[in-house]
Amino acid sequence: MNSVPQPASALQWALRALSLPRRWKFGLGPALAALVLVAIVFVTLLSPWIAPHDPMAMNPLGRMQPASGAHPLGTDAYGRDLLSRVLIGGQVSLLIGVAAAAVSVAIGLLIGLVAGFFRLADTIIMRIMDSLMAIPSILLAIALVALNGPSITSVVLAITIPEIPRVVRLVRAVVLSAREEPYVEAAIALGSGMPKILLQHLMPNTMAPLIVQGTYILASAILTEAILSFLGAGVSTEIPTWGNIMAEGRTFFRIKPELILWPGLMLSLCILSINLLGDAARDMLDPRLKKRAA
Repeated sequence: MNSVPQPASALQWALRALSLPRRWKFGLGPALAALVLVAIVFVTLLSPWIAPHDPMAMNPLGRMQPASGAHPLGTDAYGRDLLSRVLIGGQVSLLIGVAAAAVSVAIGLLIGLVAGFFRLADTIIMRIMDSLMAIPSILLAIALVALNGPSITSVVLAITIPEIPRVVRLVRAVVLSAREEPYVEAAIALGSGMPKILLQHLMPNTMAPLIVQGTYILASAILTEAILSFLGAGVSTEIPTWGNIMAEGRTFFRIKPELILWPGLMLSLCILSINLLGDAARDMLDPRLKKRAA
């Protein structure tokens, strides 16, 4: 009689995962990263409804309280619920990251198509892009926020501008290679208009690398926002973000390290998950890597 299989322990499961074939191990990391990222996005989007308290409500009598039933992660130096602030702060941080990634990819795509196809415009555009890339991105972001004032729009703008040259260079490299293909030359010989050639023949070639680049920009934008907020050059301190929460908690780090631990952990998990998914997308979309794996 066949015995009923018993559930494997966590240690046995981990050992089996390590002994899986390479093609299966490749999918385990991205799958876990996707689950973690979906969970983070889910709880942050629903944070206005699932947060136990108002993240801005102060309670001087409840300052620096430990974790309890009423406050699962405790309270900060102003008596505000830390869990509620971490959830709402994640919503703002993700919003800034997605907005910066979307705008930089869209603008960089248009400029890169023009630079890669028109040789005269290429020289002018790339000198401008090289000038922007010569400035350290974090310094350029701090300067832009200082000029425009602390706000979500200023932070998105400050993160977007340093990322545009990287997207332009990527798209330009793809277009320079694709414009020599026979189907593009045939479209030009048949008298197709420039918008049609750029949008229908050249732009599809840039989608795969742009998807990968977009994930890296998203992770970088979330991290840059946290750095700016931590340095006091990000969004207003009245708006909770992961960076602002850590900046406020660093003064009391020795007394209550949880003030930095929880937002820092959420930030790290979010960025790590996005980068793992970006690596997986690169491996799936890059035909050279497919040939090596085969």
